Amino acid sequence: MTVYDPDSERYEDIDSSSKDEVVNCYAYSRKTGENLDKVALTDVSRALSNNGQFIWLGLYDPSLETMVKVKDAFDLHELAIEDAFADHQRAKVENYDNDMVFVVIRTAKLEDNVIRYGTTAIFMGKNYLITIRNGPSNSYAPVREHCHRRPEKLRMGPIFVLHAILDFIVDNYMPITDRLGRYLREQERYVFTYEFDKGTLKNLYQLKSQLVHMRAIILPVQDICSFFINHKKSEIVSGFSQAAKPYFRDVNDHLLHSLDAINGLNEMLSVVMNTYMAMVNMGQNEVVRKLAAWAGILAVPTAIAGIYGMNFDFMPELHWKYAYFIIMIIIIALCSFLYYNFKRLKWL
Repeated sequence: MTVYDPDSERYEDIDSSSKDEVVNCYAYSRKTGENLDKVALTDVSRALSNNGQFIWLGLYDPSLETMVKVKDAFDLHELAIEDAFADHQRAKVENYDNDMVFVVIRTAKLEDNVIRYGTTAIFMGKNYLITIRNGPSNSYAPVREHCHRRPEKLRMGPIFVLHAILDFIVDNYMPITDRLGRYLREQERYVFTYEFDKGTLKNLYQLKSQLVHMRAIILPVQDICSFFINHKKSEIVSGFSQAAKPYFRDVNDHLLHSLDAINGLNEMLSVVMNTYMAMVNMGQNEVVRKLAAWAGILAVPTAIAGIYGMNFDFMPELHWKYAYFIIMIIIIALCSFLYYNFKRLKWL
């Protein structure tokens, strides 16, 4: 399946001439899996009465008026509609009286090393599947093209489309972790320096915060995969093909791969932050050692000068002819001795 490349430009497949936010609405044959034709939103009720086909409706940031039409056409549960538009909705899966399965999953998009999150709500019934994208999200046009090239898989019904969408969203987590990993490696060059830079520490902290948030966002997706892998017959829409289970296990494997990458980056980032602070402390300790060494060297002439600055009358050496030269030689000798030892100890 085509995977979104965060280095490329985003594109949308919305028809700007459309009067509503319907991205696509296609009917598919249950026998052949072939794409039959586009279906107008006003003709959905008639199309749903044909058990030989199912409908895939895609919406992007729909208005209230559009959602009222969709709710009436597909007889959707009002609580599911409310959850579909809830801000910061946690990823989850719910079933409604064996007639509909409702899935919410968070989408992620990387912009200038900052992760932006959106929400995709999916309604799946026996003969329909509805996707509603809100916020930052990648176009599902590659998913639709992927499904159109595999009509034999579309014979499974809406469940294969649901798998394809989940797989696309989960696969798009991995390029984000790859980009963040490269960004972390770029920041590492500033780590092995003794100079403290508040900007570097801020960048590392923000990256840490994003990784923790991303892990919290995608971790509940495991529950969604587990639901379709280990569900009971009473918990899912009738007509669920058992052949679809391996596909959801594959999605779960991809999800675990992304979680492993996030956990690895989290651990690496903790090591980098600790290393950075240790290097800064080492730099500060080195400065302190140098100051202490020079203070020790300068203490010798300071002490001798202090002794001879006490102005006592009876200091015999003050009247010696070569007393000044002898004292200077002693000062130079002691300072040289201290300098040599501090140098040998790498304090200077």
